[in-house]
Amino acid sequence: MKILQNENLNSIREVKSRMHGLRDLRMFKRYQAILMHLKGRSYVEIAELLGCTEQTVYNYVRAYKDNGLDGLVPGQSPGRPCQLTEEQEKELYQLIVEKGPADVGFPAEMNWTSFLVRDWIKETFDIVYTDRGVRKLLTRLGFSYTKPTYTLAKADPEKQEAFKQEFETIKKNDE
Repeated sequence: MKILQNENLNSIREVKSRMHGLRDLRMFKRYQAILMHLKGRSYVEIAELLGCTEQTVYNYVRAYKDNGLDGLVPGQSPGRPCQLTEEQEKELYQLIVEKGPADVGFPAEMNWTSFLVRDWIKETFDIVYTDRGVRKLLTRLGFSYTKPTYTLAKADPEKQEAFKQEFETIKKNDE
């Protein structure tokens, strides 16, 4: 009996240690559920205190028993299933590879953006995607998503050259 109590105390310490300084509210709530379970509270009581269902508490405890505290870490949600057919995805892929946005009626844009792809899918297939969904789709199709960088159109070449020389001087002094 004493071994069980020590094991339980160690488990409680471990949970409290993980909770200390944690800023993720979802994980904190999961750890709280396990802490209360280890202290002998019922699933009903834990669910009432945390404002969740008994089934949720049961799922947390089951995950904890199966995989320890790491079992409480949520996985990436798979999200909604793909809405485009395989043929539609191929058409989208070919479009991005072979044409620019201006070629299909968008304002004179140089490159495809996730927003333009989203709008094209809506116009062509009458399917609505979120911006995040479009980025995931593009990644799955083998494209990489980057945020644009800006260049100053009215940059002063003399000031740029002075900065380059100053930067080189600083670099040499650091070496």
